[in-house]
Order: sequence, then C-alpha cells, then structure tokens
Amino acid sequence: MRNYEAGQDSGDQDHAIGSIDGLGEGWPNPIRLGQDVRFVLVAVGGGAIRVASQVASQHIRHLETVAINCDPCVQGHAEFDRRIYLGPDTGAETDTGGSPVVGGVLARAAEPALERVFRGATFVILVGSLGGGAGSGAFPHVLDVACRHAEVVSAFVIKPFRCEGDRRALADRAIGRLQLVTSYIDRHERSQARLTILDNENLAHRSGGLAFTGVTRHWAKVIQDHIESSFVAPVEAMIEAIQFSRAAEIASIAALPPVEVPELEIVPPVAPPPVEMPPILPAAGAEVELTFEIDSEVRPPPAP
Repeated sequence: MRNYEAGQDSGDQDHAIGSIDGLGEGWPNPIRLGQDVRFVLVAVGGGAIRVASQVASQHIRHLETVAINCDPCVQGHAEFDRRIYLGPDTGAETDTGGSPVVGGVLARAAEPALERVFRGATFVILVGSLGGGAGSGAFPHVLDVACRHAEVVSAFVIKPFRCEGDRRALADRAIGRLQLVTSYIDRHERSQARLTILDNENLAHRSGGLAFTGVTRHWAKVIQDHIESSFVAPVEAMIEAIQFSRAAEIASIAALPPVEVPELEIVPPVAPPPVEMPPILPAAGAEVELTFEIDSEVRPPPAP
C-alpha cells in the first residue's frame, strides 16, 4: 500500500517533539505559537472534511489543517494545509467502496505519513465522519497515532442520520471500537484525551428539521468554538503571562539599586618602638681589665 500526500508547503513540515508538562517548562524564550506549540486540526472522511473545511476557511490563528480520505478527490481541497490520500499500492485512484476493513488496511499502510502529521503536535483536534470506509475504518488508526504522538487529543465523531440505516449501525460499532484504542485509553486516564459524539439525528430533532448544510455549519461552529476557547485562547494567555513574568523578572533585576561600598579609613603606619640590643661581648683575644672587690663580711673565719 502507498499514500499520496499533498500540501501547500512542500518543505519539511516535521517539528521536534514539544512538552507541556508544567505548562511552559523547557519551552524556549520567546515561545513561538505554531512552532514550539502546535495546534493541528485533522479531518478523516468525506463528511468530516466538509465540516473541517468551514473551520479552515475561518483561518484560526496558529492552526494547521489536514484532510485525510480514501477518496482521491481529497487532493483537491486546497483550503487545507496538507492533504493525504490513502490509496492502494498500484497507484490506482480507488476508494474503499464503503468498507471499514479496506479503510483500516489503507490507514495501517499509511502510518509513516500519519506519524509525520502528529509528531511534535501539542494539541490535536480530530474530526471523523462515521459510517463509511474512511471514518469507521481509518479513523481508529488515526486516533491511535495521534494519541501516541500528540500531547492533548480532542476527538469529534459525526454520527449519521437515522434514515441512513446501515451507516448509522456501522457508526455505533465504530464508536465502541474507538473507546478500546489502547493509546486513547492511556491519554484519557490522564485527562489528555476525550471523545465527543456529534449526532446528526439528535441535532435535527432538536432544531426542528435543520437542513443538511445547516447541520454541517452547526458542527463547524461547535468545533471552531472549541478550538479557540479550549486551546488557542488559554495557551495565548498562559504564554503572555509567562513572558510577562520573565520580562518583569529582568526589569526587577535591572532596577535594583547599586550596592553601596563603605569608604575605608586609611590609617598611616605606626613606627615600631626601638629595640634594646643586648651588650656586645668582646671579641676573642682582646685584653679585658677585671676588677675584684672583696667584701670583708663574707670572708671565711680564721682557723682555730
């Protein structure tokens, strides 16, 4: 199997893996949103691509957009930064025919391309349209790769209308499999991944018969608001606080008063007292006059 990847930028799009442990620990100064901290929106399947294309058209700041499908028409969605066509090894432009099994096989074969998408990503927003070959078959593998490489994963799956019959039943089975993906379970237990079901039938019932295009716009607005309010805006505020703290710290150091050094009192040196030298002995061989005085009181007594 092979995959065909197209993008607006043909350069190297891989990034070093970042870390949000401690929210800012180990990040460079200044922190570059979109590079050091990456936000990636990935749509899998035709319905998901229609929803995500409306999100992409809003040009959310710092957001990378990726479209993945088993239909070769995905390469024509120029509103996405990167497009990945999951195709057969022969290069023939054929889709899954609605088979989740075929979609799963194609996604497993395309894992190196998927890893390039998610490697180094900080926040990933996945959108999958269930009920077809790409959504029900490829999406579980996309979720697995995303949870293994990204720091935080927020997944949305679109469930078909009740009138779509077999597709809705297929979507229910796919939702059950998604919650058994090991990497997703690990992230979910650490509050770093979650799965949200967008049910077309429930939305149409609540809205009183919303048109198909209205359903697409509604889910696009839900996802757009989620990206901005849950990821982009909080991270921008956090980084602004970090950089303000760093700037304040530098400013406080620069504003410290100079260290006052007390003036030293210079005391002139005091001359040492004269040293009394011992008497000088005569040199050897010199004539010395000796005087003896006899004290009578200490004379010895006369002999008897």
